[in-house]
Amino acid sequence: MLVSRYFRLLQQCARRNTPNVAKTLHAQLLKNGLHRYGPLPNTLLDAYGKCGLPGDAFSLFEEMPHRDQVSWASILTAYNQANLPRRTLSISHAILADGGLWPDHFVYASLVKACAGLGSIRLGRQVHASFLLSSFCEDDVTKSSLVDMYAKCGLPGDARAVFDSILAKNAVSWTAMVSAYARSGLKSDAMAIFESAPARSLFSWTALISGLVQSGNNVDAFHLFIDMRRDGVDIVDPLVLSSIVGACANLAMLELGKQIHGLVILLGYESCLFISNALIDMYAKCSDILGAKDIFNGMNRRDVVSWTSIIVGTAQHGQAEEALELFDKMVSTRVKPNEVTFVGLIYACSHVGLVDRGRGLFNSMIKDYGITPSLQHYTCLLDLLSRSGHLDEAENLINQMPFQPDEPTWAAFLSACKQHGKIEMAVRIADGLLSLKPEDPSTYILLSNIYARAAMWDKVANIRKLMTLMDVRKEPGYSCIDIGKEKQVFYAGETIHPMKDEIFCLLSELDAEMRRRGYVPDTSLVLHDMEQQEKEKQLFWHSERLAVAYGLLKSVPGTVIRIVKNLRVCGDCHTVLKFISAIVKREIVVRDANRYHHFKGGTCSCNDFW
Repeated sequence: MLVSRYFRLLQQCARRNTPNVAKTLHAQLLKNGLHRYGPLPNTLLDAYGKCGLPGDAFSLFEEMPHRDQVSWASILTAYNQANLPRRTLSISHAILADGGLWPDHFVYASLVKACAGLGSIRLGRQVHASFLLSSFCEDDVTKSSLVDMYAKCGLPGDARAVFDSILAKNAVSWTAMVSAYARSGLKSDAMAIFESAPARSLFSWTALISGLVQSGNNVDAFHLFIDMRRDGVDIVDPLVLSSIVGACANLAMLELGKQIHGLVILLGYESCLFISNALIDMYAKCSDILGAKDIFNGMNRRDVVSWTSIIVGTAQHGQAEEALELFDKMVSTRVKPNEVTFVGLIYACSHVGLVDRGRGLFNSMIKDYGITPSLQHYTCLLDLLSRSGHLDEAENLINQMPFQPDEPTWAAFLSACKQHGKIEMAVRIADGLLSLKPEDPSTYILLSNIYARAAMWDKVANIRKLMTLMDVRKEPGYSCIDIGKEKQVFYAGETIHPMKDEIFCLLSELDAEMRRRGYVPDTSLVLHDMEQQEKEKQLFWHSERLAVAYGLLKSVPGTVIRIVKNLRVCGDCHTVLKFISAIVKREIVVRDANRYHHFKGGTCSCNDFW
């Protein structure tokens, strides 16, 4: 009677995710001498895993004198649920050595899930091969896990081959296949599978919407989310909400993001940790850093993602000192930073020129936290050094780092050489980069600009000839402005907008006032052989200026004007936006390809260091 009572209590504990109750029950089992009786050890092991206590689960597992396949499946599941796929795979090697036990279908499913978590297609194929040779090769649960694994590894064709071999397709396998196509950007295939499924559940909707967001089809994801709401699907799991919040962040649509935030509150998910983390990221990416801070400050519990999101957000918005203070608070609360945290921190140092602090963080990452720097960390440190004028040290770093510098790394260094007027070094680096036969169109534009600055017109002509032969086209500059329910996109040089006359008139008035205040157009940024007046005209029609003028004409007076630009803001437009913010007494926030600029009262949050 007592054993069956503990059995029921442990199962209840696993369902309700109550870790303290699990520990209390374990203590009672030890006291009553029942900790090794019948099914209780495996049930307790399962409870620890489902309560997010992998350490306690492993300690119990180690103490078990007899382990069966249920024990192995439970410990593997515990590690998977704790997002520790490496531990899952490392412990699995001991299965074969444990009394001749062979993996069953539950173990295979756990191993496949671990491979999916690591994104390791090599290990995944090995497990798949072993599964096919086993007596469980027709197990549909494991096959569904394989579909999911191939989906997460970006191989929808392999996922479909496994899917077609499933005899009794259930909701899990249909959902996994929808996800496989959606996350690979194959919208029509994803929709075909989704519509042919026997039933549409919240989870299949979530797989479709989340997959499309991950593949960059944010607008399509939004339309489907609206369709899901119209179908009356009950959102009993908030994962789809975090995906659609992510879509708002990707599109930089603040007003839409606020509406989704309202829906989150209405549905009672505002205290969900991963939803709050997504909201922090959304507000930061939508240029509302105050909104991001409000979410962060209102959280009862924060994890490394919460801290990292707010640190990266404040860094991108030019608040480097605050980002560094947040890091100190994070460490004081004993939250261990991860790789992304240090990317954000070194990035923060880069955009305010804190060279010594950046070097110290890079070294601390290695010595204090045992994090091996990735190419991204080296690139951030390189950016810090080169932006701050330490070009010789930056070049030494490129030559000494344990990675082959890629095209963006060389291009970033070359851009810094240009910015600091090191024309001789820039030409030398440009010659070397050109020999690598770069593929990115923007690299050719940069090379052309370097040679133009050095008045090496023969090489400029050669670059342009190469661009023509390779059919390289410069991405047109555009700026997008979101005014409530209305969104407008302006392209550089655009003269066909319905409000072009009003925009031209306002820009002309602003230009006259700026010149009275001392503005002189920086035509050195127009690298074409043309008259001075023509160069000034080209600058006048840059997309961010058109978007600002439209915002001033259409938005509510006194509100913040928020603009997203696909390219880096040029130096002359940066100066112009500072002037305009002072003249019209409005804050203008521009999210460009590199960072966020808050123009207010004639100054920018980047302190002209970007």
